[in-house]
Amino acid sequence: MPVSRRRRGRTARAARTGDLTVTNRRKKTNKLYLIASLVIAVLVIASFAFASFTGGGRGGDASGGHAQQFVDGIGIQHAIEGRDHIAEGASVSYNTVPPTSGNHWPTPARCGFYEEQLPDERVVHNMEHGNIVISYNLPLESEISALRRALNDIGLNKVWGVARAYGGIPTGQVSLSTWGVNDTFLGVDEARISRFFEAYAGSLGPERVPC
Repeated sequence: MPVSRRRRGRTARAARTGDLTVTNRRKKTNKLYLIASLVIAVLVIASFAFASFTGGGRGGDASGGHAQQFVDGIGIQHAIEGRDHIAEGASVSYNTVPPTSGNHWPTPARCGFYEEQLPDERVVHNMEHGNIVISYNLPLESEISALRRALNDIGLNKVWGVARAYGGIPTGQVSLSTWGVNDTFLGVDEARISRFFEAYAGSLGPERVPC
């Protein structure tokens, strides 16, 4: 039986309405996918930014030590002297040798093992950042090599450690310093150095910045 014009019109309108409904559904679905993708992208970017800010994006173990304050039996605690920046090249008189806090130069040292002496005023800035400064006055090249090997075996040292030659302590000594804490001993004691890093690396300074 032939289909009337009225029925054909209703059928065509229904088909068009159905197409519009499908199209609208697709548009809504696409918008939802777009919003979800934007949210995921924002979260990913935020996570990378947070990792970079906290040091997680740097090489080595940047997680830091476990102590948020002085640990009895690991080093000696000292009063905090201050933390202001002074002009590069200006000198400061510190209360301890090596210092563990105080005013300092604006630019800290990079992580690493230095066979030359680094000024107190520079490395105190490292301590403010939670870094560990290893000052050594070892007369034999074999002792210096032993200290270098010991530090290379400590993962935290790669991100938080600055070793420097230092004439301010007696010959044969090694001194570990961080913000408000110091430990000095004769020779190279790898276990003692490792304990100090595990306790204090990236923990005590008012700022937590890998070097």
